[in-house]
Amino acid sequence: MKIPAALVSLFFSLAAFSPVIHAQPFPAKPVRIVVPFPPGGGADALARLMAPKLTEIWKEQVIVENKPGASGHIGADFVAQSPADGYTLLMSSTASLTEKNVSQFAPVTLVSASPYVVTANPKVRASNTRELIALARASPGKLSFGSSGTGAASHLSAELFKSMAQVDLLHVPYKGTGQAVTDLLAGQVDLLFAPSQAVIQHVRAGKLKALAATGARRSETLPDLPTVAESGLPGYEAVGWFGLLAPAATPKAVVDKLSADANRVLADREVRSRMQALGADPGGNTPGEFARFIRDDQAKWAKLMRAAGIKPE
Repeated sequence: MKIPAALVSLFFSLAAFSPVIHAQPFPAKPVRIVVPFPPGGGADALARLMAPKLTEIWKEQVIVENKPGASGHIGADFVAQSPADGYTLLMSSTASLTEKNVSQFAPVTLVSASPYVVTANPKVRASNTRELIALARASPGKLSFGSSGTGAASHLSAELFKSMAQVDLLHVPYKGTGQAVTDLLAGQVDLLFAPSQAVIQHVRAGKLKALAATGARRSETLPDLPTVAESGLPGYEAVGWFGLLAPAATPKAVVDKLSADANRVLADREVRSRMQALGADPGGNTPGEFARFIRDDQAKWAKLMRAAGIKPE
């Protein structure tokens, strides 16, 4: 059967046009970064720092949206259930991911992995780790510490401190770091193991005291602040991290594009300088490297949580 010339012509016209239809580059509309905590915390600060630079690269608006609650799991669940097209991302932290939900996400890149700062209200009669341990032992259960939620890095870092120092501290969970910092400033809680970007400005203003950093080595951004390990609790180490994730079924090409562009932002001199001014050590890695980082981090904290009987919200 002979195919009419008009149909042949139409077929080739559509064939030539179809790649134009399907080759639309990502992103082609605004991208949303969900922060699963209230404004004012570490995840929020980093998302809002990166958003303008990503907007410049993509020529599409990057919107930061806070969805707090349940130690970060309300926002995380929202992203996990969003279309897997790269247009809804999660600025995650230790608290947002558990062994139960980690499979629902595709790691994009590590944004920052920094030691936390053991921060105290000025009324606390301790200026370093040794003095804090002595004070806690003298008054078991009297010193309180805030956190951004049960199972968050700010909680687990303090639980590790309690376990290794053999002290009793009272845990007061909040819906986010920002709220915990507000009550720390007001003296409603005594201590906070906090992302430095959430407290450093208050420390510099003399409104809070920085007692120690939680890393194995001194932070590049806080070189004068001793570590917990060197100032009274040998062997202690805890790092809080923040990173970008997408829904699990997001196409690999989109994840790779997101990762490459996020890493461009993290390598930007201005961004790095502003992150370091906040006390955050800039990150940056591939999706595969970030996935391995998450697995190792979860294994460490899962062991502590089982030993302490901690169940994340």
